[in-house]
Amino acid sequence: MFRSEIKVIDCTVRDGGLMNKWQFDDTFVKQVYHALADAGVDYMEIGYLSSESAFDRNVVGPWRFCGEKDLQRIIGDSEKKIKLSAMADIGRIDYDDIPVRSEGSLDMIRVACYVHQIDKAAALAHHCMDKGYETTINLMAVSTVGPRDLEEGLNDLAKCRVPIIYLVDSFGAFYQEDIEVLAKMYMERMPEKTIGIHAHNNQQLAFANTISSIICGINYLDATLYGIGRGAGNCPLELLLSFLKNPKFQVRPLIKVIEEQILPWREKIDWGYFIPYMVSGVLNQHPRAAMACMESDKKNEVTEFYDQMTSAAAGI
Repeated sequence: MFRSEIKVIDCTVRDGGLMNKWQFDDTFVKQVYHALADAGVDYMEIGYLSSESAFDRNVVGPWRFCGEKDLQRIIGDSEKKIKLSAMADIGRIDYDDIPVRSEGSLDMIRVACYVHQIDKAAALAHHCMDKGYETTINLMAVSTVGPRDLEEGLNDLAKCRVPIIYLVDSFGAFYQEDIEVLAKMYMERMPEKTIGIHAHNNQQLAFANTISSIICGINYLDATLYGIGRGAGNCPLELLLSFLKNPKFQVRPLIKVIEEQILPWREKIDWGYFIPYMVSGVLNQHPRAAMACMESDKKNEVTEFYDQMTSAAAGI
C-alpha cells in the first residue's frame, strides 16, 4: 500500500533493548543504523532519553541514555543518514538534561504515558517541542482503559500541541475490529492529529493489526527487525516494508542485518510468539508474569502457567 504520508519508525534498539538492558555493542547499533538508512526507513529509535541519575551505567547499556557522545560514535564523521528518535519516560528524564535539538543528533523525542499521565506527558512533550524536536505522545495500555476514560483522555490530547498521537497495544490484546474502532475514535476525537500505531505480537497479530491500522488511515508505523522487542515482540519491519509499496523502501539491507546481527541474539534471548505471551495477550494482562516464566527454568511448563494465569483471572 503506497501512501506518501506514511512514516516508518524502527524501534529495534529501543524496544529490543528491553530484553537485554540495552547491552548492544557499537557494532550492532552501527549496522542497524546503516541498514535502516539503506532500506529507506524514516526514523531509527535508537533508545531511551534518560537522566544519568535515573539508571546505573554499570547495569544498563548506553542506549538507555542516548547521550550525544554515544550517538556520535554511531553516526561517525559522515553526514547523518536517517532521522534519530529516542523515547522519554515521565520521571526518568529531567528537563534540564534534554539538550536543544540544534546541539545534538536526535530529531524526535517520543513521550510514553498512561491515560492518567496525559497532563505530564503533554508538558514534557511541549518542553521538547520548545527545544526544537519533533514529538509524539504514545498512549500505552489502552486495552485496559474504559471507553469514558479513553474518550476524556483523547479530548485532552486533542487540546495539546503535540501533532502525533500513538495508539499502543501494549499487551498484544487487540484484534482487527478493535483497531478499526479505536482508529476511528482517535481520528474523530483528534481530527487535527496524525495517528500512529505500535503493535505487540502476543497473538501473532502485530503485522495484521498494523495493516488494519494503515487501511483505517493511520500513518506512523512502528516496527522492529525480526520483531525483536519486549516479550512477544513487535511488528516485523521486514514484513512491513514488503507490504508497503513505496519504491523508496528496500528490504535486502534488512535481511542482511538480520542475518548478521539479529539472528545471533536469537540464540541468547527469547522474544516473539511463545505460549506464555499468548496467554497474557488473550487475558489482556501485562506480560511481566510471562516474561518471568520465560526467564525461569520452567519456561516450557506452559500448562502450569496457563492454569495459574487463568485461575488468577477468574479469581479462583
